[in-house]
Amino acid sequence: MAPRGKVYVIDDDEAMRDSLDFLLGAADFDVTLFESAQHFLDALPGVDFGCVVSDVRMPGIDGIELLKRLKASGSLFPVLIMTGHGDVPLAVEAMKLGAVDFLEKPFEDDRLIGMIDIALKQAVAGARSEAATLDITARVASLSPRERQVMEGLVAGLSNKLIAKEYDISPRTIEVYRANVMTKMQAGNLSELVRLAMRAGAIKD
Repeated sequence: MAPRGKVYVIDDDEAMRDSLDFLLGAADFDVTLFESAQHFLDALPGVDFGCVVSDVRMPGIDGIELLKRLKASGSLFPVLIMTGHGDVPLAVEAMKLGAVDFLEKPFEDDRLIGMIDIALKQAVAGARSEAATLDITARVASLSPRERQVMEGLVAGLSNKLIAKEYDISPRTIEVYRANVMTKMQAGNLSELVRLAMRAGAIKD
């Protein structure tokens, strides 16, 4: 794999595909070319993560429809849209559908390369953030109903004594539940527990 990441170019113009293949390959990207959005979508289940660079106006499935289908499938691939002169309204629509940015043709080579670098880095960071959130959510799910109640009391700022009173159990028992909560949530202190609970959406506004 090239050190800068994978790029999937989708354009029905063969000359444009070849030009981008040369440019991005020389910039140390691993490039795969597709002559249509349908061919890319057919290949999508088997391709590695990468940045999609797609023309907006293509026969069959155009760039806008491609974005709709990627969004519907839950794809995390960052998408850069290439537009011709006068296609700014389409580019704006593309960004509303999840495209990370757009370039108007003709564009500067360095600008495209820089945008791909940024798109890949942001997407990787976003994927890591989502994975971390899912991990924290799984920790919350591992709590027993009573442990969940104790955690909610703790993050609401209640003392062990008040939580014990609310659920009519002894403060000593609350201490045991509290220790279990801190262990299962992997929280070193109360402020960390609050942050984790917020990240998992376990604190209601």
